[in-house]
Amino acid sequence: MLNQLQPSLSTPPRQQGRSPKFTTWNIVHRFQTNIAGTHNLSLLFIKVLCKHRERTMGEEQRSALLRASKPPPKELFSTLITANHILHYHDVVDAYGHISVRNPQDPNNFFMSRSLAPALVSKREDLEEYRVSDASPINKDAPKGYAERYIHSEIYKKYKGINSVVHAHAEAVLPFSVGSIPLRPVFHMGGVMGVQCPVFDIAQHYKSSDALHSMLVTNEHLGAGLAAAFNPTTMLSRGTNLLRSFVTSQPEVPPDVPPSPTVLMRGHGFACVGTTIEEAVYRAIYTCVNARVQTQSLLMQGTYNIGLVGERFGGGDKETGPAKHEDIKYLSDREAKDSWSAIQGTADRPWNSWCAEVANSSLYHNDLGPPPGA
Repeated sequence: MLNQLQPSLSTPPRQQGRSPKFTTWNIVHRFQTNIAGTHNLSLLFIKVLCKHRERTMGEEQRSALLRASKPPPKELFSTLITANHILHYHDVVDAYGHISVRNPQDPNNFFMSRSLAPALVSKREDLEEYRVSDASPINKDAPKGYAERYIHSEIYKKYKGINSVVHAHAEAVLPFSVGSIPLRPVFHMGGVMGVQCPVFDIAQHYKSSDALHSMLVTNEHLGAGLAAAFNPTTMLSRGTNLLRSFVTSQPEVPPDVPPSPTVLMRGHGFACVGTTIEEAVYRAIYTCVNARVQTQSLLMQGTYNIGLVGERFGGGDKETGPAKHEDIKYLSDREAKDSWSAIQGTADRPWNSWCAEVANSSLYHNDLGPPPGA
């Protein structure tokens, strides 16, 4: 049969715009000329096609395939388990709340615990892998997951430089999500939050298809709305971006790392991001610390201002005009940015201390052992 086909294939047809080295005729011809003396025809043909695919595949694709072929290191899961414990130990999360990490071998996926209280996450089997594209589990038989994993998937989808996400309902932060007083850095450790924390109001993002207005981020469009809040825009910046897109004919591209690393969620809690698990945990803890310090400062300053009003009313006719009012001193934008830049290189110091704290608590168990360096 092959001999009958040979005459019709003896002369390669002209194929405009195709590389002569990898035309269909050449692939088949190579296959025909190499089958003599072998019975494994299908294997040889597959090898030829794979060789062609390998030569035409881009370097980036080859690199991605190579990474995906290697399982993530055990240390990644050990660190993620310990991060759950640290967040619980420091009252950032309770039975609710979660932390995730992007898969370093395949950035299109991420890992987080199944639906489990963070303090009880203890082994590799507690961690599931999900797709960034739609937050669906890789394992079709995966146990029940967190309903709000769309928080994580949509942030990873929008910001390529983010590798870890924390979501929590910390009581210290909640008042700032429902009032008119913004959460801002009041001491140098608070610079990790960013200059100011935007507030995501989920009510502005519900659609008619949302059966429940439960405040929970349980689908892609609600998660996308939250992710966009990490890169807040003004009327001026929106106009500038539209003009730039019109002139260059290029769509606006979000930054790899958002300018606001912490976002409050009205009546719900907050979410924060990091380039590593350690950074995300650091940011979550000191966001709560800053919130407590700011609350205490506001209470003290409010009491002081009330005292000033009392003095004014008791001062007789000599005192005129509005009563004196003073505010607490916040970090300037420059101070907030520079504070985090200065202290970022020492973030391993509290991390190692936190690892030791949870390792010496009988509540927490990490079957994979302590994280590297802890």
